[in-house]
Amino acid sequence: MLKNVAAVLLEDVHPFELGVICEVFGIDRQEEGLPAYDFALVAAESPSVRAVPGFTISTPHGLDRLEEADLIAIPVGDDFHTRDFPPALLEALRRAVARGARVLSVCVGAFVLGAAGLLDGRRCTTHWRYADALARRYPRARVEPGVLYVDEDPVLTSAGTSAGIDACLHLVRRLQGSEVANAIARRMVVPPHREGGQAQYVERPVARYGEDGIREVLVWAEKNLHLEISVDQLAARASMSPRTFARRFRTETGTTPYRWLLAQRVLGAQRLLESTDETVEVVAARTGFANGAALRHQFVRSLDTTPHAYRRAFRGRAANTTPY
Repeated sequence: MLKNVAAVLLEDVHPFELGVICEVFGIDRQEEGLPAYDFALVAAESPSVRAVPGFTISTPHGLDRLEEADLIAIPVGDDFHTRDFPPALLEALRRAVARGARVLSVCVGAFVLGAAGLLDGRRCTTHWRYADALARRYPRARVEPGVLYVDEDPVLTSAGTSAGIDACLHLVRRLQGSEVANAIARRMVVPPHREGGQAQYVERPVARYGEDGIREVLVWAEKNLHLEISVDQLAARASMSPRTFARRFRTETGTTPYRWLLAQRVLGAQRLLESTDETVEVVAARTGFANGAALRHQFVRSLDTTPHAYRRAFRGRAANTTPY
């Protein structure tokens, strides 16, 4: 369940990354039929926290508020890659994970999780500029420097700034379904889904779709997931050679055509499992998988659950969320 969320404030917190967490979890959207979160800002030390570039944030909540959180989010702050962190905060994070809560870091917030020992033996990421420093400081962490975010449940880590949005929406999608995540994304005017394995750095700013030819083809592909679609077919529809199409596609999106198409099929299957009573075989056929076994295989790889378990969990959440 995801009902109670706390964001931790340390000195020199960066307001944009903190704002990402507040935007996803701190705004009441119940009038739109979306779930609400019991959200709080938590001061790790003084109740008045200095933010970059020079204003203060005050909160009545101290570290005891973390004891009831389902999710604890750590935004970035100045010099996180070199500074020490309050022992009481690190112990609170360890207790939270031990009792079943999740923790999520944005950018170099991962260094806080590393200091708590929560990255030991786990895959993780941070901003590409500080990936080597994270690996040096916490050698037992399995740092993946090039990706947007890593979900090693119950520990989620993300790269810089906009990757924090992706990680937050990924968690909402995983726990509350794609329709909720997509609705929040629409309000934020951001792409509803980028895979965690996408590259952090792309040659141009990431857009929903960039090149006109590519955009038209991918809109077509989203509407025709039930068809058997190859990368060569997509390239032909864009009037490009497969090699040129693949190169421009990666430049625009940071991922490959094949991985994008596979992600869209999984997302389509999620939506059908959430909103219909179709069998897994029918859902597989409607989203372009060869059979139910192929869908189950990709579901487990992408979401670490099966289609049946996802539907049961989603229906259970829907029945217990008001309004939803």
